[in-house]
Amino acid sequence: MKESLLTHFHILKYGDTIRLYSGTTEQLIADTVKNQISEKMRNAFFHHFRHYPAASEISSWQNSLRAISLVFRESDLTDHGVILEQQLPLTSKRLDCLICGRDDARRDNATIIELKQWEQCKPAAGDNEVTTYVGGGNREVLHPSAQVGQYQMYLEDTHTAFYETDSPVRLQSCSYLHNYRQRSGDHLFDPKFAEVLRKYPLFTGDDVSQLMSYLRASLEAGEGLEVLRRIEDSKYRPSRKLMDHVGHLIKGKSEYVLLDEQLVVFDKVLSFAREGFHDRRKTVVIVKGGPGTGKSLIAINLMADLLLKGYNTQYATGSKAFTQTLKKVIGPKGAVQFKYFNSYLDAEYNSVDILICDEAHRIREYSHSMYTPKSKRTDIHQVQELIDASKVCVFFIDDKQVVRPREIGSVDLIREFAKKNDCAIFEYQLEAQFRCAGSDAFVNWINHTLEIERTANVLWDEDDAFDFQILDSPFALEEAIRAKAAEGNTARMAAGFCWPWSKKVKPDGTLVDDVVIRDFRRPWNARDDVSGLNINIPKSNYWAYDPKGIDQIGCIYTAQGFEFDYIGVIWGPDLVYRFGKGWIGQKEYSHDTVVKGSKDRFVDLVKNTYRVLLSRGLKGCFIHFMDKDTEKFVKTRIE
Repeated sequence: MKESLLTHFHILKYGDTIRLYSGTTEQLIADTVKNQISEKMRNAFFHHFRHYPAASEISSWQNSLRAISLVFRESDLTDHGVILEQQLPLTSKRLDCLICGRDDARRDNATIIELKQWEQCKPAAGDNEVTTYVGGGNREVLHPSAQVGQYQMYLEDTHTAFYETDSPVRLQSCSYLHNYRQRSGDHLFDPKFAEVLRKYPLFTGDDVSQLMSYLRASLEAGEGLEVLRRIEDSKYRPSRKLMDHVGHLIKGKSEYVLLDEQLVVFDKVLSFAREGFHDRRKTVVIVKGGPGTGKSLIAINLMADLLLKGYNTQYATGSKAFTQTLKKVIGPKGAVQFKYFNSYLDAEYNSVDILICDEAHRIREYSHSMYTPKSKRTDIHQVQELIDASKVCVFFIDDKQVVRPREIGSVDLIREFAKKNDCAIFEYQLEAQFRCAGSDAFVNWINHTLEIERTANVLWDEDDAFDFQILDSPFALEEAIRAKAAEGNTARMAAGFCWPWSKKVKPDGTLVDDVVIRDFRRPWNARDDVSGLNINIPKSNYWAYDPKGIDQIGCIYTAQGFEFDYIGVIWGPDLVYRFGKGWIGQKEYSHDTVVKGSKDRFVDLVKNTYRVLLSRGLKGCFIHFMDKDTEKFVKTRIE
């Protein structure tokens, strides 16, 4: 067995996990001394990705692996198993180094070591972030202890070697910043990181003796190849402990309560999901419904119940803001069950018992992007990947919520692929409106007014319980929304994408006032990739969730999927109504470059955008129209 492991220095794969190097610490030390390690890693990288890694990554391997190899040698950790650059399943993340062996009680242990070449560190606004020089500039990144701690929790919750049997491999983790010299008042050791540093210690270039003691305490007996074999024979499958955690957490939230038709559909889908799991044929369930019909509520409740019953259930969307907010609400332990549609590019066949696809109208043709290496790109459709990855696939969809040209999800498309795969197909339609004060009339009126769909609600009845108002200025709109928030309601302002979105903040960390309407000046929500942001301003992913989001204006990409008690919408000049001509799209006023490039689809996509924004409110919707002719037309539709 020892010889077979030592010969595998090309790309290796066990289960659905990729790693670039696996063997003994003795061999790693020899490869490092002979300056062979970076070349072996480079060749293994090419073998899998079909292109060579960047020079900076090769340099990182040379420096960091030399540093950790010296630690292994000086600690006499030479009878141990080691894995380098292991990719965490269903993610693009790779942990740097995992060393395994036995302690003095002959218990199996493993330690994850995150390796960094950092030399300095500055503060950042987030609870888990610091600022350092990476990728050619100063960027906000996870604190190394927070980063490696996430890797540990991921493996403990999803790899059978670390939770199955009476004596699972015990896992710990740390980070080693071999070029770092600690300074007085160092932000890396700020008090806010005290707990994460206690759980997942960080060692600098001054702490080599402490790092050696930390590793020897759990690995001093060696015999690491036997432990390595256990890890490599393990499978990717979420533990019951994790599934119980997520399930109980979701079910314990009062906002996730189903009513009437929602519960009926939930019970039907749950029944088919459970029966389909045991069927040789794959099962596809399609749940259709407009805004506010409870698609996401049913999806989340399904996930909770199925997890609690022991099914490996995952929840996927195409929305970064919605998914990141769910992860934040659930917490880091349960976040691994929440994915994106493009997470299944490399997933093994039937690796997920039940896959819940929320907002399936955001499905794209392919999962790869412009940043995906050519060797990783395939002509496999994203819907096909989702069906392949799961035994039962449940799609929640509203065909009329497509707001970007590359979003092509539709009931017809899903049905087509389900038939190609000989799946058992079940379809349900949600009708009852649980948003807009329960008013089907308001959503129908929006559809009719925008000429998206002919409905019976040609005119809006101002006596309806739903609070709909047209306000004559953005100031009046903002005042109304803030008044509702002051009364204890959730409330936000949003707008059509008619202004640029600044990539940088002001010197004091506050946002640039991009949304300008005469003397009204307000910022968009903060970009997710912005650096130096003031601590009191949430980034775009959390704009809908964080109460401080009321101070910024959201757009379709941060509002879609969410709901508020009251929504205030600035209707920009990108979509206007002209009497005698109907709805007209004005691309020159749009700053959404992707939608602007959609050619003849522009008007339909912008219509869908305003339909989504207007239907975010549970109790009320307030609008300010920048174009007065459009306002006049809408007023003719009010009784």
